[in-house]
Amino acid sequence: MAKAQDGKLEAEIEEMFRAGTDNGAEGGDAQGDTAEAAGAPDAEMETLRAERDELRDRFMRALADAENARKRSDRDRREAENYGGSKLSRDMLPIFDNLKRAVDSVTDEQREAAGPLIEGVELTMRELINVFSKHGINRISPQVGEKFDPQHHEAMFEAPVPDTRAGEIIQVMAEGFMLHDRLLRPAHVGVSSTPAPKDAPKT
Repeated sequence: MAKAQDGKLEAEIEEMFRAGTDNGAEGGDAQGDTAEAAGAPDAEMETLRAERDELRDRFMRALADAENARKRSDRDRREAENYGGSKLSRDMLPIFDNLKRAVDSVTDEQREAAGPLIEGVELTMRELINVFSKHGINRISPQVGEKFDPQHHEAMFEAPVPDTRAGEIIQVMAEGFMLHDRLLRPAHVGVSSTPAPKDAPKT
């Protein structure tokens, strides 16, 4: 009976020993799995970082594109507001020219004879100038003797004139106009060429 119990005890001890050995082997495998698991998160983190950086770059590019689009939209809106009426403004200039010629050609006798009518024409011209100014249209009014400016003047003719320097304005035929910072029409002027001799008749 005792021998049977001893045999049974030995069998249980042997079974426990084998189980411990197996557990040890499994523990070794578990440690290996842990090492592999530790390596796996590192790789995943690198992948996530790369994806994060790519998304951040794409977001920044999209943000820059949106900002550029907004600036273009603002610029186009300002262009439309400031210069959308360029053609109409240019078509109005001959009306101003005709009114100014009419006023400039009035003699004292005509003013006495038709004063109210002439005053009405002058009032119309002043009102037109006010409308121009309200919409950013400003006059270019060169004076005789000033230097010719190709940025704002157009030479309609050149002629030698005594007591002048080449490039001086000798006649103003029509005023010019600016629409905000753009040239709507250059002033039409006559320009002195090489001065004529002192004894030459004046033109």
